[in-house]
Amino acid sequence: MSYGQPKMLISGGDGKFATQIIESNRDLPADTKYQIFAPSKEEMDITDAEIVEQHVSGWKPDVFLHAAAYTRPMAKHYENPDKSIQINIIGTANIVLACMRHDVKFVYVSTDYVYPGTEGNYKETDSLLPYSKDNIKDGCFKYGWSKLGGEAAAHIYDNSLILRVCMCNSPFPHNKALADVKKSLMYDKEAAKIVLQLLDETGIINIGGEPQTIHEFAKKDNPEIEKMFIEGVKDVSMAPNITMNIDKLKNILGENYVFQRSMD
Repeated sequence: MSYGQPKMLISGGDGKFATQIIESNRDLPADTKYQIFAPSKEEMDITDAEIVEQHVSGWKPDVFLHAAAYTRPMAKHYENPDKSIQINIIGTANIVLACMRHDVKFVYVSTDYVYPGTEGNYKETDSLLPYSKDNIKDGCFKYGWSKLGGEAAAHIYDNSLILRVCMCNSPFPHNKALADVKKSLMYDKEAAKIVLQLLDETGIINIGGEPQTIHEFAKKDNPEIEKMFIEGVKDVSMAPNITMNIDKLKNILGENYVFQRSMD
């Protein structure tokens, strides 16, 4: 770390999760805050290796939090697989290479979609294979592989941390929720607070809440939310049980691990 207040560079700085990280950083005690530089995707196009290099060499961060990604809706990964590759794989590799050149800690916001999604309770050491029903390579499948491709670059760099995060926007953004799909969801504002406590770690850490159906998760804040089922999802194949084991996370944070459902 640098002397004084440590510096963090965040990709996708105008995105929802980067915004939550910035807001959570403001709430930290003064002696634990980061000095954050969060350029927008237009200001730092991660698919342009030269632009990434300029930002890393110019800002000289202690930590690069890679929050930029090509994500939802999942169907677009089937429609535009070239973007999945350019942004999630090549873009991530560009950042890792720049971090390696300048000895910067690399933190990668990955996803639970890298897991098979059939048995649940996946540990960080379990085998990875994005879910595919009947060997159909749809948007969810290709998104999972694109994020796994980014993980490959992170694994090669020793000074890296991979965070497999299961989160959604707060409040829950839909008026229906799947009652036959289990995940380890938490809200993005909760995940942001946790991420800021893990930046000294390396390796892989699952970040999420307790295992439950998506409908059970959403209903706690909206008792009127309607149920829907996998058979009603036509554009992608949903994994039935992609829950994650979060024992490692709880062991690292100890009494600091608090799963809150704050809506404020």
